[in-house]
Amino acid sequence: MTENTQQSNHSAPELPTQYTPADVEGPLYERWVERGYFEADEKSDKPPYTVAIPPPNVTGSLHLGHAFEHTLIDALTRRKRMQGHETLWQPGMDHAGIATQNVVERELAKEGVSRHDLGREAFVERVWQWKNESGGQISGQMRRLGDGVAWSRERFTMDEGLSKAVQTIFKRLYDDELIYRAERIINWCPRCLTAISDIEVEYQDDDGELVSIRYGEGENSIVVATTRAETMLGDTAVAVHPEDERYAHLVGTEIELPLTGRRIPVVADEHVDPEFGTGAVKVTPAHDPNDFEIGRRHDLPNLAVLDERGVITAHGPFQGLDRFEARSAIVGALRAEGRIVAEKRPYTHSVGHCSRCKTTIEPRLSMQWWVKVGPLAQAAGDAVRDGKVKIHPKEMESRYFGWVDNLHDWCISRQLWWGHRIPVWYGPNGEVVCVGPDDEAPTGEGWTQDTDVLDTWFSSGLWPFSTLGWPEQTPSVGKFYPNSVLVTGYDILFFWVARMMMFGLYAMDGTPPFHTIALHGMVRDQFGKKMSKSFGNAVNPLDWMDAYGSDAVRFTLARGANPGVDVPIGEDWVQGSRNFANKIWNATRFALMNGATVEGDLPPAEQLSATDRWILSRLNSVVAEVDAYYDDYQFAKLSDTLFHFAWDEVFDWYVELSKTTFMAGGPAAEVSRRVLGEVLDVTLRLLHPIVPFVTETLWTTLTGGESVVIADWPTDSGFRDAAAEREIETVQQVVTEVRRFRSDQGLQPGQKVPARLELSGTALAPHEAAMRSLLRLQPAGEGFSATASLPVAGATVALDLSGAIDVEAERKRLTKDLGAAEKEKEQATAKLGNEAFLAKAPEKVVDKIRGRLEAAEADIVRITAQLAALPTA
Repeated sequence: MTENTQQSNHSAPELPTQYTPADVEGPLYERWVERGYFEADEKSDKPPYTVAIPPPNVTGSLHLGHAFEHTLIDALTRRKRMQGHETLWQPGMDHAGIATQNVVERELAKEGVSRHDLGREAFVERVWQWKNESGGQISGQMRRLGDGVAWSRERFTMDEGLSKAVQTIFKRLYDDELIYRAERIINWCPRCLTAISDIEVEYQDDDGELVSIRYGEGENSIVVATTRAETMLGDTAVAVHPEDERYAHLVGTEIELPLTGRRIPVVADEHVDPEFGTGAVKVTPAHDPNDFEIGRRHDLPNLAVLDERGVITAHGPFQGLDRFEARSAIVGALRAEGRIVAEKRPYTHSVGHCSRCKTTIEPRLSMQWWVKVGPLAQAAGDAVRDGKVKIHPKEMESRYFGWVDNLHDWCISRQLWWGHRIPVWYGPNGEVVCVGPDDEAPTGEGWTQDTDVLDTWFSSGLWPFSTLGWPEQTPSVGKFYPNSVLVTGYDILFFWVARMMMFGLYAMDGTPPFHTIALHGMVRDQFGKKMSKSFGNAVNPLDWMDAYGSDAVRFTLARGANPGVDVPIGEDWVQGSRNFANKIWNATRFALMNGATVEGDLPPAEQLSATDRWILSRLNSVVAEVDAYYDDYQFAKLSDTLFHFAWDEVFDWYVELSKTTFMAGGPAAEVSRRVLGEVLDVTLRLLHPIVPFVTETLWTTLTGGESVVIADWPTDSGFRDAAAEREIETVQQVVTEVRRFRSDQGLQPGQKVPARLELSGTALAPHEAAMRSLLRLQPAGEGFSATASLPVAGATVALDLSGAIDVEAERKRLTKDLGAAEKEKEQATAKLGNEAFLAKAPEKVVDKIRGRLEAAEADIVRITAQLAALPTA
């Protein structure tokens, strides 16, 4: 924006000529924290607004997904704080059991030491040391982003208070018989050496082999197919469907299990699909969840043949082999005996992998602790069905119900050392005692505590109330529970959200943990591809913050945030947001230099020009729109609304239309300076939750206020002026059309041409000086001869282009363009008139050709008008 307007006599606050985020952001954030703007007071009589941060792993660092989610939460909480709510954005981190233990074990390996060398107590001390020295770097990165969290309330899931909450809820669930210990098939990671839950298993299509094996001999033989030949050593039956006549004579008999010397029964079970494969399946109860259930129904033994590392334990030639080595060896041995009926490789099938280390999961029979989720999940589903909790967007409800209505019991024990140890003691005579936080643990010879720890999601499921001091009925629990909204990705709807719903309703007397679940999508690259280091498209948001400023990153993320939809983002878009921040800076600086002020009341409407009434009318409409979008979690729409209002209407139209008023001086200029100050004040406050740093600097400079963080959120005054809006829309229409004509004629933007404006009988007359300034039109002096005349919106703009363009060259260029447009129209028309083409072509292709025809017709109209407007010889 140029600054060629004369200075007013008003003393203008100083702003640097350029906005440099690195000079502003760090000091501003520390000032906010020092002044306690983000802290929350449970004694306040203001209405509460609470959001708990989805606790990042202590091992983590800020990635674009964090930056995206934190931007949305920060925008919500900053707005509510400005609206007068006692606002708590609760910070904290998760101890991340497996992930953290893996990190520390890798550090120990560099020293040639294992956790077993240290022992449990020393290893846990080492993890705490790592956490205190290296963990939690994300906190500093959150400050870089501008997160307005209550740092004095920061929590960690292994803190003393949160550990007490974990022990309390475990004891209550245990006493209510909702926690139990049982031997079941679990997902086992041979790399992490622990059980993991269903939701921590990632399935992908792997190339394996499908081998068909003949069990038994002659007429008493059965062929079964398997992708895991190594588990046949643990088979304890073959199952067929009860109504499958092919095997009816074998049901109740025994057949030989190859390679083992054992004989196993043939059982009839309705689980078997007679149409799939041979209609017969091998049954390995210790290594398959479906087989385990068949085994329970038929009282089959559970024979484990793989140890915790996936190594064969069964006696014989395969003992000591890794599961994958054993697979090849066993198939080879079966082939040598003539037992292989068919082999298919590669055979692509879905295989589960550990979500943390990507190791192939091994189903394994194991004694574990479980949560009986039936009644808890029922309550979690009913809370949404009954409207106590709303899921946004609503179409995500079906995914939620599909999960909670079909939950299996939750395996909560993990064979780790880092985490909340299960509070159960075993006595020398088989006693089992669950110990609450206020109970004394049993002592004496032979008493030992369970060695397992709890699943990380067990403690994070308590997050909305454990962070507030529960199980104590603290003032914070009374003030800030339940949370107002949970903002999180749809990808952890099952991991975390369902756990919090179950525990919140159970522990807090039927009160759900939050009123609304606002689900957002995943951040992807500009081509819609998932971001990953392996794909080479992962982005460190700190790099973009360093290059373009935190506000630019935040605005880009918010502008892409449609509810429940993935968010593509590219560096070009961040550059565009940086340009927007610069535009806000430069426009405000220009306004301040020309006397924009917030001092005194706004003049009454009768003292305002149409331009002033227009921008104030539009301002109030935008306030109402932004409020509605916030209440509907439509971050993309509210960001886009603010972008276009600020850039297009305030900076590109109102400021430009007001320049001539400022230059003329007098009472009208004083009024417009006050209106401009008002518009900037409100616009900066509206923008602040999304772009806090640049708006803080500009707003405090403009208003002299302490901080926009604690300023009042704008409200819609109700002022509307439809007549003024129509009037300025007409001005915009004329200016836009003449600018387009100038561009079409090849005139440079700053090139001045003589013109006569015939505005009588229209509402445009008061705006002639501004229109001439915007259009670079000189007065029509002596000897003026119009070579082009543009009728627009009831007015006529006559221009003398005789000395401005090479008429013949321009006519030649336009004639060539007209010929090309007519040819394009002819070709498109011919294709659309071809019935055979229309019958075969895909709808997308036909629509594209229709679009080409419409564009060609519009070009013909435009170019014809340009030719007609050219000066005659």
